[in-house]
Amino acid sequence: MYTVRPLSARELREGAAERLGGLMADTVDGGASIGFLAPLDRAAAAGWWRALAPDVEAGRLLVWVAETPGEGRIAGTVQLRPAATDNGRHRADVAKLMVHRADRGQGLAGRLLAALESAAGELGLRTLVLDTETDSPAERMYAAAGWTRVGTVPDFATDPAGVPRATTVFYKALPDGAARDEG
Repeated sequence: MYTVRPLSARELREGAAERLGGLMADTVDGGASIGFLAPLDRAAAAGWWRALAPDVEAGRLLVWVAETPGEGRIAGTVQLRPAATDNGRHRADVAKLMVHRADRGQGLAGRLLAALESAAGELGLRTLVLDTETDSPAERMYAAAGWTRVGTVPDFATDPAGVPRATTVFYKALPDGAARDEG
């Protein structure tokens, strides 16, 4: 069984970044298009995660992890970035949903998304947006999880091998969330 929980900025600074760097390297080296080229250096990936700590601390970014019990290995993660503009207080971007190749098929992606969606609703967010590589397993997973396909953008990003690929944009409308506090 896995535990899904939010991650703090302190945890990113004190060792979680290294574990997340390993997860990210596995994800990229496995062919997932999440913004990096393969092979991904684990130390560079850990540095990327550590650099997120100020945004997590300020509440500009929320990060969840799925951990294995006992050993505390990070098997998956997802991020939520609420919009920073006044007219976007009701929406957020979902990013970097990753599940380690050894842990796929256990429902972790769905559990991570459910935790993120629940927290987004509690924050008063009503509209979530994400993009993913077209024709990827991730695209099928988002559709199955109730996300609505908006369309595709040709050659939007490259895969980890550097080959341009189309990206599919999705959104999800959350039920009756109240707008975030305007103050």
